[in-house]
Amino acid sequence: MFGLDDPKKGLKIIIVGCGKVGRTLVDRLCAEGHEITVIDKKIDKITPLTNMYDIMGVEGNGASYSVQIEAGIEDSDLFIAVTDSDELNLLCCTIAKRVGNCAAIARVRTPDYSKEVSYLQEKLGLAMIINPEQEAAREIASILALPSTLEVNSFAHGQAEMVELEIKEGNVLDGLMMKDLTSKVSISVLIAAVKREGKVYIPSGDFVLSAGDIISVVGARRYARIFLKDIGIKTRQVKDCLIVGGGKASYYLAQTLISSGINVKIIEQDKARCEELSIALPKAIIINGDGSDEALLQEEGIQYTESFVPLTGIDEENILLTLYANQVSNAKVITKINRINFNSVLSQLNLGSVVYPKFITTEAIVAYVRAKSASKEKNIETLYHLHDSTAEAIEFNVVEKSDMTGTPLCKLKLKDNLRIAFINRNGAIIIPSGNDTIEVGDTVMVVTTHTGFTRLENALM
Repeated sequence: MFGLDDPKKGLKIIIVGCGKVGRTLVDRLCAEGHEITVIDKKIDKITPLTNMYDIMGVEGNGASYSVQIEAGIEDSDLFIAVTDSDELNLLCCTIAKRVGNCAAIARVRTPDYSKEVSYLQEKLGLAMIINPEQEAAREIASILALPSTLEVNSFAHGQAEMVELEIKEGNVLDGLMMKDLTSKVSISVLIAAVKREGKVYIPSGDFVLSAGDIISVVGARRYARIFLKDIGIKTRQVKDCLIVGGGKASYYLAQTLISSGINVKIIEQDKARCEELSIALPKAIIINGDGSDEALLQEEGIQYTESFVPLTGIDEENILLTLYANQVSNAKVITKINRINFNSVLSQLNLGSVVYPKFITTEAIVAYVRAKSASKEKNIETLYHLHDSTAEAIEFNVVEKSDMTGTPLCKLKLKDNLRIAFINRNGAIIIPSGNDTIEVGDTVMVVTTHTGFTRLENALM
């Protein structure tokens, strides 16, 4: 072992696999004060992490009993397996559950296993099984259902949504003061955050919106389309989608889109994979060819398609295909990025909506870790990082009485740069006024530029 000098307060967490998801988890969980040990077969993957972060590293097979013992499994709180192998992740977690008294999370991406998630999770006693490709596909499908948006996130078990969109010049929101929003829209929604010139604001009533602002709007799910119509934005779901790349994410996305009545065409270079997709997705059109070939893209109608999603395994290729599609078509374009971290550069490019599978995985795990850190109760339901992680949207479960419950919101002293975006009471989404109260049994969404909240009470000054 090597690395850790000064133990930190927080959970003791073992992460198996130092790939892109493992590295992102180390970054996020170290920032939140947890004691991390990483395991990987390759020393050259461990060393950069132990040099950069105050963590321990163990070289070896994460499914090995002796390696887990060396990593400290016997007194660990959480074990996370995110190697490239689904089978290894499940085996690692199974052994960890037998050897230690810890919760275990496995990344599982294969479609065959994904159909059996509930069974595997129950029988193996896992806290969570997460599939980043499937979750990315769901996020992409949500955006294609509302193609004028940049991002769509669900809360309250799908009863509430946060949609992200850019205000265009001349839109009814351009120049509007926040407190006048109700005069322009017919339903109850809240603009929870505004990104302007790289800075994120939690807007007050006298905040004036402007063209170029990227806003995060929260409301009941059924209200998203009404809000967009009220401000003059088209809401029709796309009719067709051209996908480049035939990997797992493409399969999950095509499956979801076809079930929604959207025509799907996939371009994949590997002939054997094309044959597999033809069997698995009989309602999709599968094209065997090079998706980066301009002539082939033209032949398959890129200039006419309503949506275009490059899902190759190469970020640079996805970005180039996005830029090309924006040049030759009016398609809604969504870019999947796995590895590249140059957010300041990427934000200057016209990439449309951008989806990061590694962040989807990390956010689900960080939400679980925060809940486990704070209480034996599952007090955090959902967590999303907004605008390059400069703000957070956290949905809390209210499981017991506290200083936050039963008191009108206008009488609570809340931290600056924080908004209570909605209260979910028995499935009814309440956009709160000062007279509303939080009650036991509610879930409450908080949007803030503060980070690391583990309990709703953190919102108080």
